[in-house]
Amino acid sequence: MNEYRSREIPVHSHESVDVFLNGRLKLIQSRDGYRFSVDAFLLSSFATIKKGDTVVDLGTGCGIIPLLLLASAPVNLAVGLEIQEELADQAARNAALNGFARRMKVIRGDLRFPPLSSQCADVVLCNPPYRRARSGRLNPDPRKAIARHEILATPNHILAAGARLLRPKGRLAVIYPSTRLVEVTAGMRRFNLEPKRIRMVHPHQEAPAKLVLLEAWLGARPGVDILPPVFGQGDLAA
Repeated sequence: MNEYRSREIPVHSHESVDVFLNGRLKLIQSRDGYRFSVDAFLLSSFATIKKGDTVVDLGTGCGIIPLLLLASAPVNLAVGLEIQEELADQAARNAALNGFARRMKVIRGDLRFPPLSSQCADVVLCNPPYRRARSGRLNPDPRKAIARHEILATPNHILAAGARLLRPKGRLAVIYPSTRLVEVTAGMRRFNLEPKRIRMVHPHQEAPAKLVLLEAWLGARPGVDILPPVFGQGDLAA
């Protein structure tokens, strides 16, 4: 396992430093490359987090989801797994910038073959690429292409990784377009992940859902809670 560390906290000319949570969180991210979206806030606020949890974020990007959880939830340790070197470096610098270097580890690796021990996590999260590999125009920027299209990770890869990394009754939380709800829930059961919580995200009250938040528990009994919907961006801190 190769932990990715950044000894300094430089900010390069192609990067910006943005402030969130009323100044409690600072984030280095690319100006014109991959930048996180509101989905990260939705997923981090949806996931069930218990005191002392170890959390693994698959495809962590600049580390936004572990950072949000460390800033607002009783997480013991957060691990961000990221395949792209530039993003892994940003995540490591963001951990240091926000004073979480001891509680947040960044690992460079492929979520299809996660270089982490089995049953190491209480919670696994993933804000995955939404588009199938051969759907729509592929962005010429490889950073954006990997984040948006299933070039390196399909739902089955994510579910398999979650099932391997979770402890018994551990929780996997993901966000997908609502049109893929049936596909993802059916896939969960193939990996002994039982859907337990679902929340739809609508642009506004009169619009169909665009996104769906799903949480499954490893080895749990059947029975799912359909939570009240989210409209717009929900109650998110800027």
